[in-house]
Amino acid sequence: MRFFSLLALILLFTSCTKRAVEFTEVTISPVFIDSLSIRAIAPLDDQRVWFAANNGKVGLIDGETPKLATIKYEDSLLHFRALAMTKDAVFALSIANPAVLYKIGFNGKEATTIEEVYVESGEKVFYDAINFWNDNEGIAMGDPTDECLSILITRNGGATWKKLSCDMLPPVVPAEAAFAASNSNIAIYKDHTWIATGGKRARVFYSSDKGATWDVYNTPIIQGEAMTGIYSIAFFDANTGVIFGGNWDKKDVNEGNKAITRDGGKTWNLISNGSGPGYRSSVKFVPGSEGYGIVAVGSPGISYSNDQGDSWLELSKEGFYAIEFVNDSVAFASGQNKISKLLFKK
Repeated sequence: MRFFSLLALILLFTSCTKRAVEFTEVTISPVFIDSLSIRAIAPLDDQRVWFAANNGKVGLIDGETPKLATIKYEDSLLHFRALAMTKDAVFALSIANPAVLYKIGFNGKEATTIEEVYVESGEKVFYDAINFWNDNEGIAMGDPTDECLSILITRNGGATWKKLSCDMLPPVVPAEAAFAASNSNIAIYKDHTWIATGGKRARVFYSSDKGATWDVYNTPIIQGEAMTGIYSIAFFDANTGVIFGGNWDKKDVNEGNKAITRDGGKTWNLISNGSGPGYRSSVKFVPGSEGYGIVAVGSPGISYSNDQGDSWLELSKEGFYAIEFVNDSVAFASGQNKISKLLFKK
């Protein structure tokens, strides 16, 4: 009995102290500089990355000469903050009124076609993020235009999109919406989907069946004001996820701005409350870290945790809006006027 008790204590201690590889520095190399606000990126590999930005710009960074397109809807330059890829297309979704979703054919080297696949007009229209479960099925989300979030679904590879009616979704409260800060309001793991909100309430909407049915869960993230709430959500598997945000108007405040779930989003617990980074706009699990390595970026800098958010290391004060990993040590990050490649080092 004493042997088994000792073994149980050892196992408990080991599980509680498990950590990912500890990064101690990051090398930041600019790959694209322009007078753009770039909040959505989608890497193809460690050399090529798609981006969507303001002023109608959508492009592919592929070597020294970026391949850029300027997209207009009628006579208006659109502002893009949402971007996603399938095996043969790239999808760029604009914010505000009108919201226009473009499907850009891609043959692996260059864009081949561009077509409007969804248009929505209205005073309250504002889309925030887009993601795909697989090459045929995808989802986009936006602020409420009625009593629910705006949710678009495609089941045919993005050729057509349908907006869900509010009788299929949990209602929002007044002034609950989302932030188009980094195209990371949506997290997907297999058939599971999580959507994060902010403003008056900071909640997580959850679907276990690729958007067919939905539940909603409360979080302890700071909420109640226009710029408070969850700015980014990421999941390692069906159970372990992290949310990050805070108050955009008070970026140094590090209380109530980051939380973790281990039951698929039903319950959330604050992590490193009152320590570690304040406001961040994009959070990701480090690939290959078994869900223990987390990187969060925002305009105040780049922060890293190797123990699921219990402790943090500030790797850089250089600001970015969004980050997307390519592998366990290389990522692309985008921000004001730039896209950079990040190399994380031990």
